[in-house]
Amino acid sequence: MGIGGALMWPAILGMTYAALPESKAGLAGGLILGAAGIGNAMGPLLGGVLTDELSWRWIFFLNAPIGAFAVLVTWLKVHQPHPEVAERRIDYPGIVTLSTGLLLILLAFDQAADWGFGDSRVVAMLVVAAVAVIGFGFIEPRMRKRALIPTDVISNGEFRSACLAVLLMSAVFFATVLYAPQFMEKILGYPALKAGVGMVPMLGTFALVSFFAGPAYQRFGAKSTIALGAAGLALGPFLLSLADAASSYGALVAGLAVTGVGAGFFYPSVTTAGVTALDPSRASLAGGLIYMFQIAGGAIGLGITTTIFTISSEDELADKASAAGTHLTDQQTSVLHGVLAGTDSGLAALHQLSSSVQATIAEIVRESFATGVQAGFRFVTAAAVLGFLIALFFVGGRLVSGRREAVDRVGA
Repeated sequence: MGIGGALMWPAILGMTYAALPESKAGLAGGLILGAAGIGNAMGPLLGGVLTDELSWRWIFFLNAPIGAFAVLVTWLKVHQPHPEVAERRIDYPGIVTLSTGLLLILLAFDQAADWGFGDSRVVAMLVVAAVAVIGFGFIEPRMRKRALIPTDVISNGEFRSACLAVLLMSAVFFATVLYAPQFMEKILGYPALKAGVGMVPMLGTFALVSFFAGPAYQRFGAKSTIALGAAGLALGPFLLSLADAASSYGALVAGLAVTGVGAGFFYPSVTTAGVTALDPSRASLAGGLIYMFQIAGGAIGLGITTTIFTISSEDELADKASAAGTHLTDQQTSVLHGVLAGTDSGLAALHQLSSSVQATIAEIVRESFATGVQAGFRFVTAAAVLGFLIALFFVGGRLVSGRREAVDRVGA
């Protein structure tokens, strides 16, 4: 699935921008991200129905006929000239070093929640990851036209800033798609389908706004639409971080909707700004690199968020249980959150406790889970604020001139 997505998405972006004239680049970005948004909105709904009525396995089976249909349509209907590429060899050293570095970073943060950041294995993984990423930086200039990230591409300030903003912002989308449904199911007690419906304020808004992002980009310019989207992606998770174990679904709606508006304006606009910052012949490469930064930022950001969630929630659980007169072992602390999902290990750990404290501990588990979610959303808020500042000052042209251009367009 990962290989398929990595091959497909850059090609889709390149073909979409190539199919429309350069003057319609903003429209191209809005259309393709809007279509993707519709899929994002439908996924949780269909997944919820299949999980509740049949089995979670049907979620994956459903993608087989959908994928086959997409292959057929692409084969029959999508025909574009084959690009003339002087250098066809692949940058294997760059791929290996960058992939190794990113993988070790993810593993280090994943295991740090159990082993601790001071554990020699975690430290070793982070050191090797740093060496791999630094090595990637030395390898790329030597690869020249074969480079995974060519020097002339990454030296483009507009494109580089767009990639960095995407890297920082993508943790918001990934974390919200993971933790908001979990909050609904484990804190609010929603079944899978209802949790899927509960994501509509975000995913449905994302799809709808993406279609408006193209015309807005054409009329008001890149600076305005990107900054508006980035602001929404910074504000949305902050609003979500305010929900606690006593909150109702209403406490999530504003944060979900603002996040959806932000994603709808940000991703089509920043993708268009990044792609159009380079020569049109680089459209597929630009789209692929932006996608790479999006996935890398989402994966690493989600890994860090999950580590923060795990440490915060387990510390809260242990401290509150101790304050209530119950000492939990490390093993009990690590598995008791499974009570919220009905896991065998979580229920077994709860039943190991005396019946007189089980209800109290179960409530503490709920509260500590909500605390962990809050901590995770605070982290992605901080990352998004940094991404917003980069987008505001360095993407879509200069800030002052961007404002003047927007005013001129409105006046015209």
